[in-house]
Amino acid sequence: MKITYKGDYALKTILDLARHYGNSPVTIHDLAKRADIPIKFLEQILLDLKRGGFVESRRGKVGGYLLAKEPSGIKLGEVIRFIEGPIEPIACVSKNYQGCNSIYNCVLREVWQWVNKATCGIIDNITFEDLLKKIEDSDCTISYQI
Repeated sequence: MKITYKGDYALKTILDLARHYGNSPVTIHDLAKRADIPIKFLEQILLDLKRGGFVESRRGKVGGYLLAKEPSGIKLGEVIRFIEGPIEPIACVSKNYQGCNSIYNCVLREVWQWVNKATCGIIDNITFEDLLKKIEDSDCTISYQI
């Protein structure tokens, strides 16, 4: 699994909106500034996140973006899959893969399945609320860097 800039920025966008959950909508300019994301790229990301049901937009003078669900209802894994696609580290991990003649006796495939299971076991059990608690517990500020 490789997270692209788009995926990284999407996660940071949702985390920022989670920090402001329950407040008024967040403007795209504020989001872009805090997360250091180019506005044009952020516009595309927000459209995708809106299409995926993760964010909502509000028009008008006090408009902006907000989460469509509570932070506890959004898991890292679902956002990553929506933006990046399948989590599998290699194509043969997929159940329907038929591109290899030795798929059923390949020891490497078994290793990649373990990697996939471990990765999914982590990202599918972390919510954005969990991340907010981690931020609060560590009393740290979010540092956006790549």
